[in-house]
Amino acid sequence: MKFEILNVEHGFAAYAIAEDNSVLLFDCGYSSTCCPSEHLWRQGIRVIRQLFVTNYDEDHIADLPVLRRCFEIETITRNRSVNSDQLRNMKTYPISNAMQVLLEMIDNYTGEVLIGQFQSTGIQVQTFYNAYPLFEDTNNLSLLVFLNIGGVSFLLPGDLERAGWLELLKNSDVCRLLRGVDVFVASHHGRESGYCREVFDYCVPQFVIMSDGPVQYDTQEMAGVYGQHAIGGLFGNQKRKVLTTRKDGSLCWRWDYT
Repeated sequence: MKFEILNVEHGFAAYAIAEDNSVLLFDCGYSSTCCPSEHLWRQGIRVIRQLFVTNYDEDHIADLPVLRRCFEIETITRNRSVNSDQLRNMKTYPISNAMQVLLEMIDNYTGEVLIGQFQSTGIQVQTFYNAYPLFEDTNNLSLLVFLNIGGVSFLLPGDLERAGWLELLKNSDVCRLLRGVDVFVASHHGRESGYCREVFDYCVPQFVIMSDGPVQYDTQEMAGVYGQHAIGGLFGNQKRKVLTTRKDGSLCWRWDYT
């Protein structure tokens, strides 16, 4: 089994390979040096069992046109409270190619996926989201994903901002699952707008991870703040609390189940 967070700079893309070799893809942003479709294709992957869209912005879906053309995508998991017309109205024109593909997929991938129907061996996923129109911005409509693979619990929050976090904290299941998180991916690429202190009343992860590119704004200088909430552990020969794709590149976990 394998889980890898790709270095797509200021975006997000990660994938998991289960014991049965099924593939789950979490967003599909890309950078000039790393592209999910190319990365998966080189590994001989041609089928994606589930595509999770954690945020409806370009930096989370940029590689979707190539993925849609070259891979079989069996299911899509997203914030289902938003339909294609509502999402289109949230966007400024012209609509990008990636967004056009996503809108088409929203209209065509209409069936509900039953719990366990597409379950991948050795992986458990639970998702939550705020409902439209309680929120009408794409960040606070992000899909919150709890991923457990190989006994390690990862949290992927899209670009949730404080208001969206606080609403989700009203859900007792979210609070319960937060207590078990080992690896916390910082919302909104570690920007200040994605930070919510109250989340860490429940969550004490070993590592916080930021999927980001070169620092351009003061709001990206949050490593010290997030580090206060993490236990830390060995990364290479150093004890670290916060890891970034900017500094550390793609981050990969592997489990031998043979």
